Amino acid sequence: MSPSRRRTSPPPPSEAARLTDHLLAEGFKKSEIAEILGRNSAIVSHFFTRGPGAGQAYVAALQAVVQEVQAGGPRDLTSLKALAGPYVQRRRTKSGRLARVRQKDALQHEVDEEWNSGFARAGRQHIASGASRLKPIIDEAAAAGGVIAFTVRASKGRFLIDSGRDEDSPRVRTHVVQRPDGTEERSYGRGGVGMDAQEWHQRVTSAGGDVTAAISDWMEETGRLAEGTKISHIELRGWKPND
Repeated sequence: MSPSRRRTSPPPPSEAARLTDHLLAEGFKKSEIAEILGRNSAIVSHFFTRGPGAGQAYVAALQAVVQEVQAGGPRDLTSLKALAGPYVQRRRTKSGRLARVRQKDALQHEVDEEWNSGFARAGRQHIASGASRLKPIIDEAAAAGGVIAFTVRASKGRFLIDSGRDEDSPRVRTHVVQRPDGTEERSYGRGGVGMDAQEWHQRVTSAGGDVTAAISDWMEETGRLAEGTKISHIELRGWKPND
């Protein structure tokens, strides 16, 4: 007779999962909890699937939010996100450096603890949904009193001003890249000058967080791009100029 197999019990839930359960019981959705933490829903799901240590960097933030909600405090996401923000700990590498935040769709986003610069790139699929993941670069640059620059890629025939002319982007003709597929890349705010990030933060906010729409509207309003043009790629950089 073969020995019976022992059933292994599931690992105990992490503290982050336990606190998340409290918020779920209060009527919050996982997507809303993720927004409060400034992360995506997949991170919250990992609290329940990655073992007892999962989500440790978010425990203090979740504790603060749970206490606020149970005490009858504000329940709107904006207030709770502001409450949680200072408690969220960025993950570090073994050497102690802040780890890069990895995202899908060829997005890169890295920011120093005391913010100095950041860079993001989004392709066609992500742009079609608003390129919202580029927004943190603008937000962080605006909060730091910084500037931004961006490169857009679109069909060459849709640009209305000859590249390199002052009306388009002064002194950056060297940053115009023509592609074999008939598209062209043009850069704005480069050359070390940059564009005011706080102004762009307002533009993106007015567009409902849609970075693609904010950039498209600006290019159409200023006569740089034909109305209705589809942008296929955006690269965006933010930095804090040296005093």
